[in-house]
Amino acid sequence: MQITVFGASGDAGSRVVAEALSRGHRVRAVARHEDRLRHLPDQVEVWIGDAADPRDVEKAAAGSDVVVGATRPRPGSEHEHPEVAAALLQGLADSGIRLVVIGGAGSLTVAGTGKLVTEQPDFPAELLPIAEGGNRQLEVFRSAGHTVDWTYISPAALFEPGERTGVFRIGRDELLVDENGDSAISMEDMAIAVLDEIEQPRHRRTRFTVGY
Repeated sequence: MQITVFGASGDAGSRVVAEALSRGHRVRAVARHEDRLRHLPDQVEVWIGDAADPRDVEKAAAGSDVVVGATRPRPGSEHEHPEVAAALLQGLADSGIRLVVIGGAGSLTVAGTGKLVTEQPDFPAELLPIAEGGNRQLEVFRSAGHTVDWTYISPAALFEPGERTGVFRIGRDELLVDENGDSAISMEDMAIAVLDEIEQPRHRRTRFTVGY
């Protein structure tokens, strides 16, 4: 397949690029600045574009089977999360191109509480802006019409670079925790989940989550 990755220079996006290439897919990597894409393998097609601009989305996605959104705003620009979601939907409207977005964990519910991750009393205050931005991002997709076949993937609470194990669980709207109460997923294993969903779609116009 032809897969276009917005945010391909970031931690999560670059791992999606690597996983897609390992499976024999063609990859177009998109970022705002060309110098951030220079570390990618030579076979990757490099594009300069802004995921917050519907025109850039439409141009970069042309000819693709799937677009992956893996952008993450800088501190102070958390408002970009829902703005990028709206731009992706607008740029891909009626194109027939699937959209798979790596989002946030803040909108997941915590077992036994009936409340969101961001509503927990011990949620770190410094992470609240980006987490709430992710919550608004998901609402953009949930309120969208049916012109784009989207999928939103929430990671576990701890989402960092790590090992590619290939062993993880899939959930829907509840935060996944292990037997010790920890919630985590490596970016490498998230990339596996993204490509699995691309190759064998099981969650269309809905959200699912990944965790150990």
